[in-house]
Amino acid sequence: MTAEAGAPDPHEPSAHPVTGLDDVVHQRVRLGILTIAHEARRVEFGYLRAQLQLTAGNLSKHLGVLETAGLIEIEKGYEGKRGRTWITLTAAGSTALAEEIERLKLLIARLETTDTTEDR
Repeated sequence: MTAEAGAPDPHEPSAHPVTGLDDVVHQRVRLGILTIAHEARRVEFGYLRAQLQLTAGNLSKHLGVLETAGLIEIEKGYEGKRGRTWITLTAAGSTALAEEIERLKLLIARLETTDTTEDR
């Protein structure tokens, strides 16, 4: 295969799947947050911090990015006397996660169907 220069539209079917990856979603920690929130429906801050092995400050920054993008909602409250922070995936977050996963599947499919053994 020979690749030629050009700037394809990421929404064109012929565009490489990597061009459609969303930088807000695709970042490792944020992808983890969205995935866990999708699985759990509602997840507590401390659980996310432990699962993703992050400091509270680092997790807070990533949650802020996702909240600003409208992909999650953050709810603060109390459970007994203890303060809690709960994270919920929004409809937009669910859609963004599904689209990201589809792009990743397309990327994997390209790798699995491309035979490059004679090129190497």
